[in-house]
Amino acid sequence: MQAPPGFARPAAEPTTDAPAGGGRTVVVPGKGSVRAERGGATEAGWSRRWRWTARRKDLAVYGVFLLAAFWVTSQIWVDPAGRVASLYSSDPAQVQFFLAHSVRVVLHGDFPFYTDQFNYPDGVNLMANTAVLALGIPMVPITLLFGPAVSFVVLVTLGLAGTAATWYHVFSRHLVRRRLAAAVGAWFCGFSPAMLSHANWHPNIISQWLLPFIVWRVMVLTRSTRPVRDGVLLALLVTAQAFINEEILLFTALACGVFLIAMVAQRRALWSAAWRPLAKGLPVCTVVAGSLLAYPLYIQFAGPMAYHGLSDAVRDYGNDIAAFFAPGSPTFGGHERANVNLAPNYSEENAFFGWSLSLIAVGIVIWLRREVLVRALAATGLFFAVLSLGERVSWWDRELVTGPWDLLVRLPLLDAVVPTRFAMITSVVIGMLLALAVQRAWTLRGPEWRHAKTVTVAALVLALLPIVPMPLKVTTRPPVPDFVTAGRWREYVGPEQTLVPVPVPSMGNTHGMRWAASTNLDFKIPGGYFLAPRNGNTGDPGRFGGRPSGIGELLDEVATTGRTLKLDDRQRRRSLDELRHWNAAVLVLPLRQHNAEPLRRTVEQLVGPARKDLDVWVWDVRPLSARTTAS
Repeated sequence: MQAPPGFARPAAEPTTDAPAGGGRTVVVPGKGSVRAERGGATEAGWSRRWRWTARRKDLAVYGVFLLAAFWVTSQIWVDPAGRVASLYSSDPAQVQFFLAHSVRVVLHGDFPFYTDQFNYPDGVNLMANTAVLALGIPMVPITLLFGPAVSFVVLVTLGLAGTAATWYHVFSRHLVRRRLAAAVGAWFCGFSPAMLSHANWHPNIISQWLLPFIVWRVMVLTRSTRPVRDGVLLALLVTAQAFINEEILLFTALACGVFLIAMVAQRRALWSAAWRPLAKGLPVCTVVAGSLLAYPLYIQFAGPMAYHGLSDAVRDYGNDIAAFFAPGSPTFGGHERANVNLAPNYSEENAFFGWSLSLIAVGIVIWLRREVLVRALAATGLFFAVLSLGERVSWWDRELVTGPWDLLVRLPLLDAVVPTRFAMITSVVIGMLLALAVQRAWTLRGPEWRHAKTVTVAALVLALLPIVPMPLKVTTRPPVPDFVTAGRWREYVGPEQTLVPVPVPSMGNTHGMRWAASTNLDFKIPGGYFLAPRNGNTGDPGRFGGRPSGIGELLDEVATTGRTLKLDDRQRRRSLDELRHWNAAVLVLPLRQHNAEPLRRTVEQLVGPARKDLDVWVWDVRPLSARTTAS
């Protein structure tokens, strides 16, 4: 098969069976075996058994990636259930809830794309909330044995290492000949500041290990002699990625499209060879993937609790121009205080390459500007870097002009995109440029060879040292109450009733979601952290959380301020109505909850005195709810 446009199939690296260490080779009389002797010591077959083969080189690179991923997540591994990212803690609880949902899908046959185990009774559209089914279902054995918190950190670790490993595999086979070059480029793809930023919270975003294969299969399709088969293979990869993260899949499709346009714009002859297999393979891919995803996508866009587009606040998430020249917070040279206002939040540091790497990337493009592939990569990276600036282009938080994203933000599918994440495409482009630069430097011959090698090593150190990954900073979080882990809640909560954590679960308070996840969602809860249509009306624009809750807002205010509220009759009636709407069986307040005492006094104004049970305050509200029945 011919190599697709812009990619050269690397030649196999030469290998040798010569004995290591400079020893001499002799034949053993009567045995015909070979042995190497050095300094009087005989090492029979040593070079054959221990030579540095291509496979061992690959395994060594994969091992380095895995060790680096453990290094990044080491502080969480110390206590997966009790530690969480120090800068933001809501998303891990949400992901753990989704992992527990996967257990129910496998063991109880629950519907995979929708659940009312939280935000009861409205429920949550899981296809519209990245429920990571392609990650959660394979992790079911680990979730059952060790809990969703351990599954979460396993996914983060494998997401970083696996993404770097698969980019290395594709780079070393299809982009560059030197494994060192492939390893450098893949390292940046797997451990870029953007990947480290998302590693605290978003295993679905950093689990990009299918993307290199999707990109490669698209390139193969441009020169395919079997476009139907290759279209089917691409469709299967696309389908699997859709159940990991659809937004990253969309980014991959857009990046491939822009890259191919940039290639064809430079070499028109490429189009004459590519259009026929593309015209056959892409429709096949569309039909196969569309058939496999038709029902899940129907649920996502037209099923219960579907929403259309993100809230304006999220759609406006863009990078500051200065973000491209600052090192990321979770890196050797970074500090979160220096990055304030350069990114929407610390989980969205999607650029942050640092001055040295940014300048060196530009230098690589200038150095290798005669290569069509490099020019196409540069155009692709720049295009998405500009889109990542969002609707308003700013420099150090000062608005300059309206960005081009303002023209695209209301288009279908793009209205659900977080624009700052387009810079993750630029990260992959930089990884490819680094691989190509190392490859070129290591293949030079003649007088410039040693000079080029020295300059390249120095440039890599200068570029990558400031953004070397550091262990993610963590903080402790309260343990799941013994009342939950010991199963004491079962004495109160019936099949269609809810356990109401105090304060009510929301975007800023996800501990109740962790309680439910620890039981593999054996009980329902109201509220939670998720995306849903405004006011619970299917088809409305999306927002974080469900219907506005009066009791939820009251308890959140008390938890935040520590002041006991004096409630009037109207507030009491509204709160009791909500408890009936939730079919609440019991309210639960941990004794060690922050501001537990004012919370207890506030709840007692609503439903009477609390009763202590193990490590929580409990209010049995079944007699107050007309909908409930005895459990």
